Amino acid sequence: MFKTIEGIYQNGQIQLASLPQDVSDRSQVLVTFVDPSKIDPTKLRELIDRLETIAGIQQGFE
Repeated sequence: MFKTIEGIYQNGQIQLASLPQDVSDRSQVLVTFVDPSKIDPTKLRELIDRLETIAGIQQGFE
């Protein structure tokens, strides 16, 4: 299962924009840092939506 959630890295911690649903208290994660000066927020949202769609398609094959 893949879930993509926006967040902010600040002072050595990651603050999530929303809490994930259906995720255990101890889950493995991958973190991608995005340079805000090089990405349009609208395009970032589109990318997140596409990643969630890909994850949904992958779950259908399992």
